Amino acid sequence: MVFDTNVLLSLFVFADSRFAPLLHEVDAGRWLAYSSERCFAEFRHVLAYPMFRLSPQQQEGAAQAWQTRLICVDAPPIDASAVALPHCKDRDDQKFLELTRDAQADWLITADKALLKLARRDKLRGLFRILTPEVALVSLQHSR
Repeated sequence: MVFDTNVLLSLFVFADSRFAPLLHEVDAGRWLAYSSERCFAEFRHVLAYPMFRLSPQQQEGAAQAWQTRLICVDAPPIDASAVALPHCKDRDDQKFLELTRDAQADWLITADKALLKLARRDKLRGLFRILTPEVALVSLQHSR
């Protein structure tokens, strides 16, 4: 699984209990959580936004809590040029598509509208699915 920055904020900053089962799947070893240097750097950068009012210690705690759970994928195990991806309208979100492809993950879990729009276009069929956290939770319940 790949979690975008908005989902990570829900999990590690806002402690949104609705999404806790997603993290529980990672903690239990049933899901593998992937990130890349670029995606992790974005998370760290966003943690420092003044609007969140997080102390440096809180920022570091959230970053460490995520870092201990993830598998870093920075060198694609596949020939990335052989698997074309659609271009996300928000160029900052392209890295999440690339990470999901490069990690060969099944899902990209996001609340980002630009990424979710790509899911509706069905341009990623056969590669991976883009899901909201709510849909991922429903899928999780059905798989049990």
